[in-house]
Amino acid sequence: MDSAPPTHRQQEILDALRRAGGSLRVQRLAADLNVSEETVRRNLKRLADAGLVDKMHGGARLADEGGEGDFQHRLRIAPDAKQRIARHVATQIPDGSSLFLDVGSTTSYIADALRDHSGLLVVTNSVSVAYKLATRGGNQVYMAGGALRAHDGGAFGAEAMDFALRFKTDLAVLSTAGITARDGFLLFDLEEANFSRAILSGAARRMVAADSAKFGRAAPITLCDPSLIDALVTDAAPPADLAAAAAEWGTQIEVADP
Repeated sequence: MDSAPPTHRQQEILDALRRAGGSLRVQRLAADLNVSEETVRRNLKRLADAGLVDKMHGGARLADEGGEGDFQHRLRIAPDAKQRIARHVATQIPDGSSLFLDVGSTTSYIADALRDHSGLLVVTNSVSVAYKLATRGGNQVYMAGGALRAHDGGAFGAEAMDFALRFKTDLAVLSTAGITARDGFLLFDLEEANFSRAILSGAARRMVAADSAKFGRAAPITLCDPSLIDALVTDAAPPADLAAAAAEWGTQIEVADP
Protein backbone atom coordinates (compact mmCIF):
# COMPACT_ATOMS: atom_id res chain seq x y z
CA MET A 1 0.00 0.00 0.00
CA ASP A 2 1.31 3.45 -0.92
CA SER A 3 1.59 5.56 2.27
CA ALA A 4 2.21 8.91 0.51
CA PRO A 5 -0.41 11.58 1.23
CA PRO A 6 -3.00 12.16 -1.50
CA THR A 7 -2.25 14.84 -4.07
CA HIS A 8 -4.50 17.88 -4.27
CA ARG A 9 -6.51 16.28 -7.09
CA GLN A 10 -6.83 13.00 -5.23
CA GLN A 11 -7.99 14.83 -2.11
CA GLU A 12 -10.65 16.58 -4.20
CA ILE A 13 -11.89 13.17 -5.35
CA LEU A 14 -11.97 11.86 -1.78
CA ASP A 15 -13.88 14.95 -0.65
CA ALA A 16 -16.39 14.57 -3.49
CA LEU A 17 -16.95 10.92 -2.59
CA ARG A 18 -17.45 11.86 1.05
CA ARG A 19 -20.00 14.57 0.21
CA ALA A 20 -21.90 12.13 -1.98
CA GLY A 21 -22.19 9.57 0.79
CA GLY A 22 -19.26 7.40 -0.23
CA SER A 23 -19.62 6.54 -3.92
CA LEU A 24 -19.86 8.21 -7.32
CA ARG A 25 -19.55 7.33 -10.98
CA VAL A 26 -16.51 8.50 -12.95
CA GLN A 27 -18.65 10.68 -15.21
CA ARG A 28 -20.12 12.53 -12.23
CA LEU A 29 -16.72 13.01 -10.60
CA ALA A 30 -15.32 14.44 -13.82
CA ALA A 31 -18.22 16.87 -14.14
CA ASP A 32 -18.08 17.95 -10.48
CA LEU A 33 -14.32 18.56 -10.59
CA ASN A 34 -14.26 19.98 -14.14
CA VAL A 35 -11.63 17.50 -15.32
CA SER A 36 -11.54 14.73 -17.89
CA GLU A 37 -12.79 11.24 -17.15
CA GLU A 38 -9.30 9.95 -17.89
CA THR A 39 -7.89 12.22 -15.16
CA VAL A 40 -10.43 10.82 -12.72
CA ARG A 41 -9.64 7.21 -13.68
CA ARG A 42 -5.90 7.77 -13.34
CA ASN A 43 -6.26 9.26 -9.88
CA LEU A 44 -8.78 6.65 -8.78
CA LYS A 45 -6.26 3.96 -9.69
CA ARG A 46 -3.66 5.59 -7.46
CA LEU A 47 -6.17 5.99 -4.64
CA ALA A 48 -7.16 2.35 -5.02
CA ASP A 49 -3.49 1.32 -4.92
CA ALA A 50 -3.19 3.28 -1.66
CA GLY A 51 -6.21 1.49 -0.23
CA LEU A 52 -8.29 4.66 0.04
CA VAL A 53 -11.01 3.76 -2.47
CA ASP A 54 -12.52 0.62 -3.95
CA LYS A 55 -13.01 0.73 -7.71
CA MET A 56 -16.39 -0.36 -9.04
CA HIS A 57 -17.65 -0.73 -12.58
CA GLY A 58 -17.92 2.85 -13.83
CA GLY A 59 -17.03 4.48 -10.53
CA ALA A 60 -15.55 4.19 -7.06
CA ARG A 61 -16.43 4.21 -3.39
CA LEU A 62 -14.52 5.09 -0.24
CA ALA A 63 -12.71 2.10 1.19
CA ASP A 64 -14.17 0.59 4.34
CA GLU A 65 -11.53 0.33 7.06
CA GLY A 66 -13.57 -0.95 9.99
CA GLY A 67 -15.86 2.08 10.12
CA GLU A 68 -13.06 4.50 11.00
CA GLY A 69 -11.09 4.53 7.80
CA ASP A 70 -11.63 8.13 6.89
CA PHE A 71 -10.60 9.50 10.28
CA GLN A 72 -7.73 7.07 10.70
CA HIS A 73 -6.43 8.04 7.27
CA ARG A 74 -6.54 11.74 8.16
CA LEU A 75 -4.53 11.01 11.29
CA ARG A 76 -1.78 9.65 9.04
CA ILE A 77 -1.63 12.78 6.86
CA ALA A 78 1.06 15.29 7.95
CA PRO A 79 1.37 13.84 11.47
CA ASP A 80 4.54 15.81 12.26
CA ALA A 81 2.88 19.12 11.40
CA LYS A 82 -0.22 18.26 13.42
CA GLN A 83 1.86 17.21 16.43
CA ARG A 84 3.76 20.50 16.30
CA ILE A 85 0.48 22.40 16.19
CA ALA A 86 -0.87 20.30 19.04
CA ARG A 87 2.13 21.01 21.27
CA HIS A 88 1.81 24.74 20.58
CA VAL A 89 -1.88 24.77 21.46
CA ALA A 90 -1.27 22.76 24.64
CA THR A 91 1.20 25.36 25.93
CA GLN A 92 -1.61 27.94 25.85
CA ILE A 93 -4.01 25.89 27.97
CA PRO A 94 -3.41 26.17 31.74
CA ASP A 95 -4.45 23.41 34.10
CA GLY A 96 -8.05 23.90 35.19
CA SER A 97 -9.14 25.48 31.89
CA SER A 98 -12.43 24.80 30.16
CA LEU A 99 -12.24 24.11 26.45
CA PHE A 100 -14.00 22.60 23.47
CA LEU A 101 -12.25 20.27 21.03
CA ASP A 102 -14.03 19.19 17.86
CA VAL A 103 -13.87 16.00 15.83
CA GLY A 104 -10.87 16.85 13.61
CA SER A 105 -7.66 14.87 13.31
CA THR A 106 -5.57 17.82 14.52
CA THR A 107 -7.72 18.17 17.64
CA SER A 108 -7.18 14.48 18.32
CA TYR A 109 -3.44 15.22 18.39
CA ILE A 110 -4.16 18.15 20.71
CA ALA A 111 -5.88 15.73 23.10
CA ASP A 112 -2.66 13.69 23.08
CA ALA A 113 -0.62 16.81 23.85
CA LEU A 114 -2.84 17.56 26.86
CA ARG A 115 -2.14 14.21 28.51
CA ASP A 116 -0.08 15.78 31.32
CA HIS A 117 -2.59 18.55 32.05
CA SER A 118 -4.97 18.27 34.98
CA GLY A 119 -8.31 19.60 36.09
CA LEU A 120 -9.52 20.36 32.58
CA LEU A 121 -13.19 20.68 31.73
CA VAL A 122 -13.38 19.35 28.19
CA VAL A 123 -16.45 19.56 25.97
CA THR A 124 -16.34 17.52 22.78
CA ASN A 125 -18.34 15.72 20.15
CA SER A 126 -15.39 13.43 19.37
CA VAL A 127 -15.17 9.88 20.70
CA SER A 128 -11.40 10.01 20.16
CA VAL A 129 -10.95 13.17 22.25
CA ALA A 130 -13.26 11.96 25.01
CA TYR A 131 -11.47 8.62 25.28
CA LYS A 132 -8.02 10.21 25.48
CA LEU A 133 -8.85 12.78 28.17
CA ALA A 134 -11.62 11.27 30.31
CA THR A 135 -9.38 9.11 32.49
CA ARG A 136 -6.49 11.53 33.02
CA GLY A 137 -5.58 14.18 35.56
CA GLY A 138 -8.95 14.55 37.23
CA ASN A 139 -10.43 16.02 34.05
CA GLN A 140 -14.17 16.42 33.54
CA VAL A 141 -15.15 15.40 30.01
CA TYR A 142 -18.58 16.08 28.56
CA MET A 143 -19.42 14.17 25.38
CA ALA A 144 -22.21 15.29 23.07
CA GLY A 145 -25.10 12.89 22.64
CA GLY A 146 -26.80 11.89 19.43
CA ALA A 147 -25.92 9.54 16.62
CA LEU A 148 -22.22 8.84 16.08
CA ARG A 149 -20.91 9.03 12.52
CA ALA A 150 -19.16 5.87 11.39
CA HIS A 151 -16.34 7.56 9.49
CA ASP A 152 -15.04 9.85 12.26
CA GLY A 153 -16.74 8.99 15.56
CA GLY A 154 -18.34 12.43 15.78
CA ALA A 155 -21.72 13.17 17.36
CA PHE A 156 -23.97 15.49 15.38
CA GLY A 157 -27.65 16.34 15.03
CA ALA A 158 -30.26 18.22 17.06
CA GLU A 159 -29.34 16.60 20.37
CA ALA A 160 -25.67 17.46 19.91
CA MET A 161 -26.56 21.06 19.02
CA ASP A 162 -28.67 21.47 22.17
CA PHE A 163 -25.78 20.05 24.18
CA ALA A 164 -23.27 22.48 22.65
CA LEU A 165 -25.35 25.52 23.50
CA ARG A 166 -25.32 24.71 27.23
CA PHE A 167 -21.62 25.39 27.72
CA LYS A 168 -19.48 28.48 28.19
CA THR A 169 -15.79 27.68 27.81
CA ASP A 170 -12.50 29.56 28.06
CA LEU A 171 -11.41 28.31 24.66
CA ALA A 172 -12.78 26.59 21.56
CA VAL A 173 -10.34 24.82 19.25
CA LEU A 174 -11.79 23.95 15.86
CA SER A 175 -10.64 22.26 12.69
CA THR A 176 -11.16 23.43 9.12
CA ALA A 177 -11.07 21.79 5.70
CA GLY A 178 -9.67 24.83 3.93
CA ILE A 179 -8.70 28.48 4.38
CA THR A 180 -8.82 31.10 1.64
CA ALA A 181 -8.22 34.84 1.67
CA ARG A 182 -11.59 35.43 0.02
CA ASP A 183 -13.85 33.17 2.07
CA GLY A 184 -12.04 32.48 5.33
CA PHE A 185 -12.40 29.16 7.12
CA LEU A 186 -14.27 26.50 5.18
CA LEU A 187 -15.81 23.06 5.67
CA PHE A 188 -17.35 20.38 3.48
CA ASP A 189 -20.01 19.31 5.97
CA LEU A 190 -23.02 21.45 6.96
CA GLU A 191 -23.57 19.58 10.24
CA GLU A 192 -20.00 20.30 11.27
CA ALA A 193 -20.38 23.98 10.39
CA ASN A 194 -23.62 24.36 12.36
CA PHE A 195 -22.15 22.59 15.37
CA SER A 196 -18.98 24.70 15.25
CA ARG A 197 -21.02 27.92 15.18
CA ALA A 198 -22.92 26.79 18.27
CA ILE A 199 -19.66 26.12 20.09
CA LEU A 200 -18.14 29.45 19.05
CA SER A 201 -21.08 31.32 20.56
CA GLY A 202 -20.11 30.09 24.03
CA ALA A 203 -16.31 30.43 23.89
CA ALA A 204 -14.34 33.35 25.30
CA ARG A 205 -11.44 32.67 22.91
CA ARG A 206 -11.73 31.01 19.52
CA MET A 207 -8.92 29.22 17.76
CA VAL A 208 -8.57 27.26 14.53
CA ALA A 209 -5.82 24.62 14.40
CA ALA A 210 -4.90 23.66 10.84
CA ASP A 211 -1.81 22.48 8.99
CA SER A 212 -0.51 24.50 6.04
CA ALA A 213 -1.96 22.07 3.48
CA LYS A 214 -5.28 23.80 4.17
CA PHE A 215 -4.01 27.15 2.82
CA GLY A 216 -5.79 28.06 -0.41
CA ARG A 217 -7.99 24.99 -0.29
CA ALA A 218 -11.62 25.73 -1.16
CA ALA A 219 -14.72 24.10 0.30
CA PRO A 220 -18.42 24.94 -0.13
CA ILE A 221 -19.45 25.87 3.44
CA THR A 222 -18.26 28.80 5.55
CA LEU A 223 -17.43 27.87 9.12
CA CYS A 224 -18.18 31.36 10.45
CA ASP A 225 -17.39 35.02 9.93
CA PRO A 226 -13.57 34.84 9.96
CA SER A 227 -13.39 37.88 12.24
CA LEU A 228 -14.76 35.65 15.02
CA ILE A 229 -11.54 33.61 15.05
CA ASP A 230 -8.93 35.03 17.41
CA ALA A 231 -6.01 32.85 16.34
CA LEU A 232 -4.95 30.43 13.63
CA VAL A 233 -2.31 27.96 14.80
CA THR A 234 -0.45 26.31 11.95
CA ASP A 235 2.91 24.80 11.01
CA ALA A 236 4.11 27.29 8.36
CA ALA A 237 3.64 30.93 7.44
CA PRO A 238 0.67 31.43 5.10
CA PRO A 239 0.93 33.01 1.65
CA ALA A 240 0.87 36.79 1.47
CA ASP A 241 -2.79 37.12 0.47
CA LEU A 242 -3.95 34.95 3.35
CA ALA A 243 -1.70 36.73 5.83
CA ALA A 244 -3.14 40.08 4.70
CA ALA A 245 -6.69 38.76 4.98
CA ALA A 246 -6.04 37.42 8.48
CA ALA A 247 -4.77 40.84 9.53
CA GLU A 248 -8.03 42.38 8.28
CA TRP A 249 -10.06 39.77 10.18
CA GLY A 250 -8.10 40.44 13.36
CA THR A 251 -6.96 36.82 13.44
CA GLN A 252 -3.49 36.30 14.87
CA ILE A 253 -1.37 33.73 13.01
CA GLU A 254 0.75 31.57 15.29
CA VAL A 255 3.33 29.30 13.64
CA ALA A 256 4.29 26.35 15.82
CA ASP A 257 7.97 25.76 16.52
CA PRO A 258 9.65 22.86 14.68
